[in-house]
Amino acid sequence: MHGDGMYADGTDGSRRERGAAPGSPGSPGSPGRGRRAVAVIALILGLAGFAVSAIGVAIQVLPRHFSASEQRQIEAWEVMRRWQTIPAGQIFPASVPYQLSAKVLQDVAPLNLDALRVSIAPQEPDCAKAVTSAAVGATLRRNGCEAVLRATYVDATRSYVMTIGVAVLPNAAAAASADSGLASPRLTAEHDVSAAGQVPAGVRVVRFGGTASGLYDYHRQVSKSFTAGPYLIMYAVGYADSRPQVPVSDDPYSDAEMTSMASGVAHSVAHTLAAAPAPPRCPGTPGC
Repeated sequence: MHGDGMYADGTDGSRRERGAAPGSPGSPGSPGRGRRAVAVIALILGLAGFAVSAIGVAIQVLPRHFSASEQRQIEAWEVMRRWQTIPAGQIFPASVPYQLSAKVLQDVAPLNLDALRVSIAPQEPDCAKAVTSAAVGATLRRNGCEAVLRATYVDATRSYVMTIGVAVLPNAAAAASADSGLASPRLTAEHDVSAAGQVPAGVRVVRFGGTASGLYDYHRQVSKSFTAGPYLIMYAVGYADSRPQVPVSDDPYSDAEMTSMASGVAHSVAHTLAAAPAPPRCPGTPGC
């Protein structure tokens, strides 16, 4: 260094004149500036990750909106499994109200009555054994019948007795196809009886042993079936005194009460099994 305070290169050693050394604080390539840039990038990436996580949480927490097709499939699935999830005592309640019209009674007001459940038969996995016709049994099997549920009811005076049967099919189309193999509603008469002593194309009546065997060993007088979703609802009703099939068209009151009782029970069972469920909702909780 010269005495005049100048370096040999002609500078006075100031940062302005000789420039900051590379890598020194404040220089363009200094470590401090690089660390700040890395921190900024990390912050941006962190915020982006937080936003993605927040969106994911919102998707999980907010209700899921099913498409119309998904909703129909879920509702059909719920109806289809009711025969397994609802207790038999709820499918076939202990008593079912029904009504005789004022016209039948030739009165000004209808008469409210109750059908009383006698017993519930064991579930029949071989659907053909629960109907009175081999052809109908074959139709049920061909359409994928899984089981037939049956129960017996009587009126309050125990004058009439009925069997209600529910054939479980895979879907509504299969139930409709199976129903086509059953006879249309009819009033049976002696000439309709087959060689085996049974009216064709309908649910086989449930007979119970013991002291009540005589009372509930009956012949069908009126037979009918209809569908409710994937279920084929069948019923058969007759006199409780086990009289043979006889024309009931000459006895309008008996015809009306038998039909009203059987129809009331059948539609009660159909409503329990096939009523439209509540729209499905998915809140995003575990198991949804």
